[in-house]
Amino acid sequence: MENRLKNELYSWLKAIVLGLVIAMIVKVFLFSSYIVEGKSMMPTLQDGNRLIVNKVNYDFSQPGHGDIVIFHATPTDDYVKRVIGLPGDTIEYKNDQLYRNGKPVAEPYLDKYKTEIESGFLTEDFTLKALTGKTRVPKGKLWVMGDNRLKSSDSRKPWIGFVDQKEVVGKVSFRLNPFTDFK
Repeated sequence: MENRLKNELYSWLKAIVLGLVIAMIVKVFLFSSYIVEGKSMMPTLQDGNRLIVNKVNYDFSQPGHGDIVIFHATPTDDYVKRVIGLPGDTIEYKNDQLYRNGKPVAEPYLDKYKTEIESGFLTEDFTLKALTGKTRVPKGKLWVMGDNRLKSSDSRKPWIGFVDQKEVVGKVSFRLNPFTDFK
């Protein structure tokens, strides 16, 4: 009887340890949890939203236009932004309209703010050349912007500029919190 109890406890201990090891592997290598801080991605993401980030997605594919990504903006801070430009793209904003490679691009995630703005534009006019001296997004880099264009520190800021793809942690896969907005 005592031997059976020891075997049972040992089996439970092995299962718990195995479960913890698997959870650590998933957290370190596959997925990670982030909390949005600030208003730069409103209305898509709100301050305090909890996000699940897929860390392996870009090991097998490249970021796409419109992806929401987490990247290392500074040695101590990670930012969440939307991918606007990929390597080789030209980017221009004119009269509150995004042009990628000379073609207008719909940004329905900005409609809420565009209707609320009283005067002027949500996104100021710019070209890559005017901001960076380059006409195209360089190889291995991304152009990222927050959805709250008036309050976002993003690629338009010289201290961020083009984001090196190696600095991308992963793609936002889910928003968990608040649960009513699970997407």
